[in-house]
Amino acid sequence: MSDAPFSIDLTRLKSVGKRTDERTVAAADATAADHGFVARTSPTGRRGRQPSPRTGQIHAKVLPHVSDAIANEAQRRGVTQGVIIEEAWELYLNRNEG
Repeated sequence: MSDAPFSIDLTRLKSVGKRTDERTVAAADATAADHGFVARTSPTGRRGRQPSPRTGQIHAKVLPHVSDAIANEAQRRGVTQGVIIEEAWELYLNRNEG
């Protein structure tokens, strides 16, 4: 037996760069779109997060303390954050209809 430490010959390994030709990028974009992934920037230049193409849901940005309060209440009640927001919206509408 040899007293030499275990070693691996790395001289034959070669790195292969990523393919970045236009066809590869276009194919990746098409596959992503097929699975519902879309660019977060609008072609019209509209700022902010775009509505979900699957559900039409708009994701609002809220202040961190409001987000934390909604998340905590949802967890406490065992519901989704969307339920809390829907209930808040209903309360708002009821208060402002009269």
